[in-house]
Amino acid sequence: MPLFGRDKTTMVSPEDAMPGRDQPIPVPDTHVVLGTPMQGPWPDGHEVLYVAMGCFWGAERLFWQIEGVHSTAAGYMGGWTKHPTYEETCTAMTGHTESVQVVYDPDVVDIDVLLAAFWENHDPTTPNRQGNDVGTQYRSAIYTTTDAQHEAVLASRDKYQAALAEQGFGEISTEIARSSDAGDGVFYYAEDYHQQYLHKNPRGYCNHGFCQVSYG
Repeated sequence: MPLFGRDKTTMVSPEDAMPGRDQPIPVPDTHVVLGTPMQGPWPDGHEVLYVAMGCFWGAERLFWQIEGVHSTAAGYMGGWTKHPTYEETCTAMTGHTESVQVVYDPDVVDIDVLLAAFWENHDPTTPNRQGNDVGTQYRSAIYTTTDAQHEAVLASRDKYQAALAEQGFGEISTEIARSSDAGDGVFYYAEDYHQQYLHKNPRGYCNHGFCQVSYG
């Protein structure tokens, strides 16, 4: 729906984005499910991957349930507004997409396991939309932090595209970028009430689940 005459599915330019603020939103010290820190520094050898697949509530739960994931957090990425609020992000005037920070131990969980969870549990063929959630804040995206991750993500996209095409589905529209190239390159933590939301609110809204086509 247009907001004050503006289509929320149209990406805002850096020049027109809201300015935001210098002070970060307070972040809880501890993940209420995993009991691990919400912010780094992370244990030696751990890596970070950022995923966006619609509403971050259900997406975060998917990843904290995977063995080898050390910590997760809901936040905003891929835009230009500094330390945005949820209300600001919902206007589509920050450029961010609702994202999940996934910190994992690659010696315990292969990145392909994480990517299977990503591709299979949302629709990557609907630009700026997941179900009834419409706007740039709901766009599908993966932001990588290492060269090996980036290569794995690109290969996984091609693999999943082939699986989708075989079943008659459309083209993947997922934004794939190095985290440093995603908007201003910063992951901004969401407000406390968004963190581990579906653990705190077990009957809360979630539109994630297996989306018909297996990653293989």
